[in-house]
Amino acid sequence: MTTLIRNVYIVSGGRRSLERQDVFVSGNKISAIGSFPQRIADEVIDAQGAYLAPGFIDINTDSDHYLSLFSNPQQDDFLRQGVTTIIGGQCGASLAPLLYGSLESIQKWVDINKVNTNWHLVAEFLETLEKQKLGVNFGTLVGHSTVRRALLGESLRPLTENEFKVFESVLEQAMLEGAFGFSTGLAYIHSFDTPEEEIKRLLQTIKKREGVYATHLRKTGADLTESVQNTIALARGGAIPTIISHHLPLQGFEDQYRQSLEMIHEASSQVSIYFDLYPFDVSVLPLYTFLPQWAKNGGIDVMNANISDEWLSKKILKDLPAIEGSNFTVARAGDNHPLVGYSLTEIQELYGLKTGAEAILKLMQVTRLKASIFFRNVNLGLVKEALKSSQSIVASNAASFSEALNIKKPDRASKTFTTFLKMVEKENLMTLEEAVRKITQLPASIYGLKDRGEVKEGFVADLACFKEGEIKLTMVGGEVAYRDDEIRKEFPRRSGKVLRHHDR
Repeated sequence: MTTLIRNVYIVSGGRRSLERQDVFVSGNKISAIGSFPQRIADEVIDAQGAYLAPGFIDINTDSDHYLSLFSNPQQDDFLRQGVTTIIGGQCGASLAPLLYGSLESIQKWVDINKVNTNWHLVAEFLETLEKQKLGVNFGTLVGHSTVRRALLGESLRPLTENEFKVFESVLEQAMLEGAFGFSTGLAYIHSFDTPEEEIKRLLQTIKKREGVYATHLRKTGADLTESVQNTIALARGGAIPTIISHHLPLQGFEDQYRQSLEMIHEASSQVSIYFDLYPFDVSVLPLYTFLPQWAKNGGIDVMNANISDEWLSKKILKDLPAIEGSNFTVARAGDNHPLVGYSLTEIQELYGLKTGAEAILKLMQVTRLKASIFFRNVNLGLVKEALKSSQSIVASNAASFSEALNIKKPDRASKTFTTFLKMVEKENLMTLEEAVRKITQLPASIYGLKDRGEVKEGFVADLACFKEGEIKLTMVGGEVAYRDDEIRKEFPRRSGKVLRHHDR
């Protein structure tokens, strides 16, 4: 199969072509770049002066957490915004390795009974995905909580020396089988009290295999700079590329955020430290994160017991945060599907409650904490400033959801990259060349993705064609997946590749 894309301005590797060019694709590779008025191809596409960039790389995604790799393998939401490669296993939770075949580390996102796990090892998981066939390329990190909970169950204690050795062995094998690195979700209850020394020691295995470390910070808000400083210290000690996941400026803590950006910038001259974020003002949070810290003293069964206890529930009610009702919307509600899309104000009215705090507690009780919330708590103006940082990377922190799921889809699931490009062009955040580098070449370099991230002869033909922030064409592995507002009917063949670290 050959494809000729005519009349494009190529934006790649921090440069933009000054004249229109043609790109000839043969098989899954870019065969030639130049002017080919007489060349014949199986398909000729006239881009009419649009920009042609490498396919965008989303380094922080949740399609594994929501199991939509299985329910929606085509991953349409990513294709529609020019994304051709996604990285999963974020925030301490991955679909492999599974020591005992259990997916408890992702139950905060989805009903884990929706998929039959027929794998344990990373190698077996990736082979399962290859049989599934994906619309985009996929690579994974190893989730800290996934392995830790397999070793300790619901216990929150430190690892013993024997458990350390098992953990290190599991990490080593996972890296050899294709995992790209390691992630932690330190804000979540099963990892919150993890000693820094534990992470530091585990990162030595990742360093040995030249992997990447991504972390969901332990604390934000008033304690943000402490968490960032600890992460910088881990990056320095581990000497590996480190990414702070969804590093967003929360309202009321802008000074701490600006200070954290300065810390990251200063450290970047000595360590490979980055952060990812998305161009929106809404976070997606597991409902239990609104509990006071003292009530998050165990797994979900313990927390449910706390909110159901007559005496403890009254104490919890007093300690729940005061929230503007319109800033809180139910994104997922377990089996209580009719509540999806309700604001906190509407929940309060539905149950005839006097305060927003009572509505939060009621929602916790009726969903048994199996809910996620859209929470408008991000300073969008400061997001735009952070996007300009040389250390920032755009990432959706979202899944491509199946329309059949009873989940309210966040804007970032389908519009992260197009919104970013429109901001760049309309608000002059940075040059278009730098914007494209931030979502292609830079993440490809960090993850060591061979033959991807640039429009170059011999490179894989993962391509995104756009104009005025709208995607006109997405090509994955030399196949046109999306063109002119629709997924190609022929694309059920799905040409996404399962990526492995040792393919580098």
